[in-house]
Amino acid sequence: MKKNNPKYVIISPVRDEADFLPRVIKSMVNQTFRPREWVLVDDGSSDATPEIIKSAAAEHSWITYLRKPDRGVRSVGPGVVEAFYFGYERLQVTDYDFIAKMDGDIEFGSTYIERLLEYFTNDPFLGSASGKIFLPVGDDLVEERTHDEMTVGAFNFYRRETFDQIGGFVREVMWDGIAIHQARIHGWRTRSINDPGLQLIHKRLMGSSHKSILHGRLRWGRGQYFMGTHPLYILAIAVYRSIEHPFLLGGLGILTGYLMAAVHRISRFGGEQFRNSLHAWQMERLGLGKRLESIPEAAGN
Repeated sequence: MKKNNPKYVIISPVRDEADFLPRVIKSMVNQTFRPREWVLVDDGSSDATPEIIKSAAAEHSWITYLRKPDRGVRSVGPGVVEAFYFGYERLQVTDYDFIAKMDGDIEFGSTYIERLLEYFTNDPFLGSASGKIFLPVGDDLVEERTHDEMTVGAFNFYRRETFDQIGGFVREVMWDGIAIHQARIHGWRTRSINDPGLQLIHKRLMGSSHKSILHGRLRWGRGQYFMGTHPLYILAIAVYRSIEHPFLLGGLGILTGYLMAAVHRISRFGGEQFRNSLHAWQMERLGLGKRLESIPEAAGN
């Protein structure tokens, strides 16, 4: 992998992550294959986040600190993507093959990037990939359930060509799901890979929020409606997520968020082509149809 010398950059929107940032910085500093640039965008922190980033940037030339004007509140979804683009537009490095959006509350092993890039090298149709994500529960690590075709939002890693073709990220909740499905429409495979060398340890439950897990589930449902998810599929999601913490309330929260968005007739993403493709993929998962796209398998898969 080092012989091929692929180049990558990372952008991390962060806000009030002082409790977690030292771990993700340590994870990056220990990588066997480091980025050409890692931009950390402080999105209005009121804790020690800026000082932690500045200290790391003073020690490592490939780390860049940026301060974005404070909007006054934490904004998950559109706010995160807005902060991402604040960093993207100010990248000092322009020569790179891969681009990633990474959260400030995860940690991972020292060979994570090198191992992930091996999958891209071996599969020319792989457009976006990540490992699986795990949540510490007591002394155990419990996997957060993620479909094998869904790259985890905490660490989106894209080929530059793929990222450019899909037009980057939409500034709305469910931006990561939209980007992944856009990639499939353009003929790219997307994966979260079950590989012990690609474990991501997450310090917050996926789909939660800074307010509460239930608030996060309502937001999740609203995002599914915005993306264009089929009603049958949202019902399946609600049932699927009802058997995990906070159990029944989590699934009901997702369904309620979706229905509230439908009642208020919020705008929806994309046009007929995107929605037809999304619905076909979702119906295939329910055993009621077949996806529209056919992506060649990589040699040896």
